[in-house]
Amino acid sequence: MTTDTVTLAPAHPDDLPAFKRELQEAFAIAVVAEFGALPDGPIPSDDDLDATLAHPGAVVLRIRYEGRVVGGAVVTIDRETHRNALDLFFITPGAHGRGLGRRAWFAIERHFPQTRVWETHTPYFEKRNIHFYVNVCGFRIVEFFGAHHPDPHGPGQSDLPGDGEAFRFEKVM
Repeated sequence: MTTDTVTLAPAHPDDLPAFKRELQEAFAIAVVAEFGALPDGPIPSDDDLDATLAHPGAVVLRIRYEGRVVGGAVVTIDRETHRNALDLFFITPGAHGRGLGRRAWFAIERHFPQTRVWETHTPYFEKRNIHFYVNVCGFRIVEFFGAHHPDPHGPGQSDLPGDGEAFRFEKVM
């Protein structure tokens, strides 16, 4: 799928180690900026990433721009309810600030036109992500997770920096 030279392609199984490493590097930037250092090990952990990639309905996509890989996404597609999830999304740090995330997201929307509702999550401290999902992509914040309202399906309070506080977003198509 092409949009303004941004293309989506299924990730090849041989590419998954690089995909995981690039995603963890991209996620590490915000954690280090907010907390000064990474906790013990990468975020998300290799085990969490493996579980996400193996989830039923998961589609692993590579985002390309002018022939180069500039990011990736993992979406979960529910062909019965058409309530789909953006599980992971990243643009490689060297490609930030060019509108590639916006173009990639809208390419994903066009690639899955049967979607009725998209859902995603992001940590409370990730202000760039919150801006991106709400102001750029048109999602709405529908739930806040924290100590008094933990995410029943997400990581535990100690699994994420910042006490595990996070937002859940939805976009009705």
